[in-house]
Amino acid sequence: MDCPACGTPVTLEVGPERPISTPLSDAILGAEEDERIEMTTDCWNCGWHETRELRVESIDTTAGDVAAIERASLVDEITNEIAGIEDSATLEDVLAEIRRQRESEAPVGDTGDGFQE
Repeated sequence: MDCPACGTPVTLEVGPERPISTPLSDAILGAEEDERIEMTTDCWNCGWHETRELRVESIDTTAGDVAAIERASLVDEITNEIAGIEDSATLEDVLAEIRRQRESEAPVGDTGDGFQE
């Protein structure tokens, strides 16, 4: 965002009960109903300043697919574990084990590439 007075970039801070480095999107997504979020915008070039306040009037949520959420969490956890492995031989062993597991779980007549024999 640029300063409406001089056109130089401005800083945006979210507060008052959050660290100043909190992104606005995180503040909004983490807000509770009836919570107020203050945003301060400053231009360090010309001194322009603006303070705005958002009030979360209501929060509507939808239920997610529990199985998909759990699967995504497991995939993230596995990915993080694999990223921490330094030894290439261990990574090759992990890949071979994953492929072996997938082959043993494939339905009869499935070639593994999505086509039936």
